[in-house]
Amino acid sequence: MTTSISTWFWSDRFWLPENVSWADLEHPPPGVEYPRLGHLVCVLPLAVGVFLLRKLFERLVAKPCAHILQIEAGVPRRAQPNAVLERLYQSKMCPDTRQLEGLSKQLDWDVRKIQRWFRIRRNQDRPSMQQKFCESMWRFTFYLVTFLYSISHLWVSPWMWDTRHCWYNYPFQSLSPEQYNHYVAELAFYWSLMFSQFIDIKRKDFIIMLVHHLATIILITFSYANNMLRAGTLVMCVHDASDIFLEAAKLANYAKYQRLCDGLFVVFSISFFFTRLVIFPFWIVYSVLFESWEIAGPYQAWWLFNGLLLVLQTLHIIWFYLITRIAIKAIFKGKVGLVFCRLSIKTKLNNYNMDCHY
Repeated sequence: MTTSISTWFWSDRFWLPENVSWADLEHPPPGVEYPRLGHLVCVLPLAVGVFLLRKLFERLVAKPCAHILQIEAGVPRRAQPNAVLERLYQSKMCPDTRQLEGLSKQLDWDVRKIQRWFRIRRNQDRPSMQQKFCESMWRFTFYLVTFLYSISHLWVSPWMWDTRHCWYNYPFQSLSPEQYNHYVAELAFYWSLMFSQFIDIKRKDFIIMLVHHLATIILITFSYANNMLRAGTLVMCVHDASDIFLEAAKLANYAKYQRLCDGLFVVFSISFFFTRLVIFPFWIVYSVLFESWEIAGPYQAWWLFNGLLLVLQTLHIIWFYLITRIAIKAIFKGKVGLVFCRLSIKTKLNNYNMDCHY
């Protein structure tokens, strides 16, 4: 039963070009290695290692930096213990009018007192400024390191300068150690985010982030199994580039370096525009859409990957519109730092999408 389902799911006709089978990829020439799904079995243990590394980094590096910058954790005001309100809070953090009136009669409390209890309780669960700083510093470090690593091996790769090389002799393209390391690092990072969601403070966008991370993991895994590594590494590199400046600007914002924050946000906006609205659609998506059709020919999975890339590009346009609109309002008020608060509330750009990979 399991074998038949696996055979059906990994159909040659769906995942591979015409006249190519999985068996063809199982026996590469001497000295050549093709990607195999079994290569990724190490990802889950590595993800645990990445999560532990993050905790170590936050304690030994990020928190001391926060103390130097005088970013204190702060102790939020705690809500008065109440079993009835706590039980409702766990299922609904913002009760409606009918529920408030019912609680008022049940507890013999004024409605405004109950609303105040829920407001204090919500603030109690919000991460402190120091927590946000440590999280952003970890992300900044990861994006910077992976971006520099990807650039170092892509710079000397012919497909960095001529994307047609992504499809020559596809899918019989050898796997390099740099490509493998890049994919495994990104995949382990997103698996670690999946783990941390259940351990960290539960936020309002928990379900959205869970779906996002899961979709990213699936895309990275399938593009590896399908040997789309050349295009995949280009996509991940392009996305990491602007994320570096977003996290850097947030760090400056938390540290209250307003001018630095303003400058970094401008750099982030420009880099987002060029990487997500110029390089990504006119260089990478164009190659996957047209050059792959011309050189390797279309097949069923081709439609799946291109559809997902076009959906991602649509989201890029929407996000840039929101960034621009909010930034203009903040600039007129003379407080670009407000951008981060409003972006967090309206679009969750910190996590929800900026790191969405192929």
